[in-house]
Amino acid sequence: MTSIKRISRELEDVKKDPLSGVTLEVIDENDLSHLKGTFVGPPGTPYEGGLFKVDIQIPSNYPFKPPKVQFDSKIYHPNISSVTGAICLDILKNAWTPILTLKSTLISLQSLLQSPEPSDPQDAQVASVFLKDKREFDRTAKEWTFKYAPNPDYKGNPDDGKSHSSNEASEQDENNRKKTKVEKVTHIDGIEIASIEMFENMGFSRPKILDVLKKLGLTRVEDNDGDTKQEILEELLR
Repeated sequence: MTSIKRISRELEDVKKDPLSGVTLEVIDENDLSHLKGTFVGPPGTPYEGGLFKVDIQIPSNYPFKPPKVQFDSKIYHPNISSVTGAICLDILKNAWTPILTLKSTLISLQSLLQSPEPSDPQDAQVASVFLKDKREFDRTAKEWTFKYAPNPDYKGNPDDGKSHSSNEASEQDENNRKKTKVEKVTHIDGIEIASIEMFENMGFSRPKILDVLKKLGLTRVEDNDGDTKQEILEELLR
């Protein structure tokens, strides 16, 4: 019963947060243990423009045990099997904790697409290409994205006819601007940005994170301070 209430609450939370870029769908209203999830490919990666679908099997002892997640969409990535869709991600194994949610799991998968870990691969062949020929990896990953995970709502056009040199120059200018901005802005309302982003990466909104950190009188959270992180997460989940 606890598991059903928890899943129902998480489904409602995702519905109320369309800006998160993730969705959860119930396959059978009488069975909340089997869901389908989607998330968009992160911008600035070969997966941009894609809408990736995953299958989610929820165990009876959830949230004390992680959901079983695998990709339905075929994807070219070192940490995801190009054959079975199996995923190599620590939070789906030994790093799972009950404070994590289905939404934060989907957002973590999105982050995995942005930051592959070829040194700990699920698909050794793809990881080898990533390490030996990054350009070829990017080309294939992009090709697979538009072939196997097309997003009908994607407004961009990767082949808009602009020259590579022009694109590279624009990207360099943008990167320089972002770098300057990051160097100047390190805190929001006196709270360290890195601490805020720690919880944004779990799927929580920035305003809510700021409210909780202010309520607890915190301006910084150390990554290795598990007790403080848990206290914050409990407040965020209320």
